[in-house]
Amino acid sequence: MNAPRQDHGSTALQTVRAVLWSFFGVRRRAEYERDVQRLDPRHVVVAGIVAAALFVLLLVVLVRWVVGSGVAAG
Repeated sequence: MNAPRQDHGSTALQTVRAVLWSFFGVRRRAEYERDVQRLDPRHVVVAGIVAAALFVLLLVVLVRWVVGSGVAAG
């Protein structure tokens, strides 16, 4: 039998917000403790992977734009 699914009471927006704050590297201890109690670790991992992939994609697009526009040529 499957164990009953535990409801952590978090929303997708709360998970994304916690992941983005962790990328920035600034968190209050009380907010961190609240997130640990509320957020589902699986959702945090998925949101982290998606956010990291989007960040890398943004960097690639930015570098291609800068190199293509000739701004980097000095």
